[in-house]
Amino acid sequence: MGPDPHLKWIVSGMVFMQLLACYLVKDLSWKWIFFWAYGFGGCINHSLTLAIHDISHNVAFGNKQAKWNRWFAVFANLPIGIPYSASFKKYHIDHHRYLGGDSLDVDIPTDFEGWFFCTPLRKLLWLFLQPLFYSLRPLYVNPKAITQMEIFNALVQFSVDLIIYYLWGLKPVIYLIAGTILCLGLHPISGHFIAEHYMFLKGYETYSYYGPLNWLTFNVGYHMEHHDFPSIPGCRLPMVKKIAAEYYDNLPHHQSWIRVLWDFVFDDSIGPYSRVKRLCKLAKES
Repeated sequence: MGPDPHLKWIVSGMVFMQLLACYLVKDLSWKWIFFWAYGFGGCINHSLTLAIHDISHNVAFGNKQAKWNRWFAVFANLPIGIPYSASFKKYHIDHHRYLGGDSLDVDIPTDFEGWFFCTPLRKLLWLFLQPLFYSLRPLYVNPKAITQMEIFNALVQFSVDLIIYYLWGLKPVIYLIAGTILCLGLHPISGHFIAEHYMFLKGYETYSYYGPLNWLTFNVGYHMEHHDFPSIPGCRLPMVKKIAAEYYDNLPHHQSWIRVLWDFVFDDSIGPYSRVKRLCKLAKES
């Protein structure tokens, strides 16, 4: 456990790479804006959302510098185009503390999602709309008061968006936001959303993935290991699996996030309802 000394430098490089990309795409045609948003910028932005996930566990600067982690998450948020980091932190703690908890874990799809998105075409649409459901579901399932950090996150984010617009026009702003929306939706990296906790095998609600896309996602694929030890940064999770191989090697895991998406869409036994949902004491009392 402890901070990852390299995380702040990797994330800073990614942020500045996206700012450079904003300058480079300012004169491109719209078709190339969306092409590069999906094929390049969105991949970086999705990776930054997973860096923010790691930072929410205080692994950038350590638990003793919690505020530094919050502020750095706001910095990592900048290329995403939409304020995200402060709200994510607020709800992600509940995901670990009350995994699958009714009205507490907002990662669980609503009853409407499970009922409506039940055919291959509708499940494909649901995957495409994942960013919308992930952003709006908390407001319906478990609304919380807006925090000062969320206001700060929004003010900083929209100020930078306006600066980019003033300097280089609308296209770089669309490049950033479109990349975020497209690559958090129907995209190979987004397979991790489904792979992590959807019950592909009865009795198993958390799965790891040990493939090459972990290189782009701060090892979020090591998800069983992460839920066992959330204070260990992503860079050290492979070490956890190696040290405790007898606990992880025989558990079911995914080989491909693309295969996960394919099975989710075309396997009738898998859908938004394929999650373990449990009643927690706090949920009963509220």
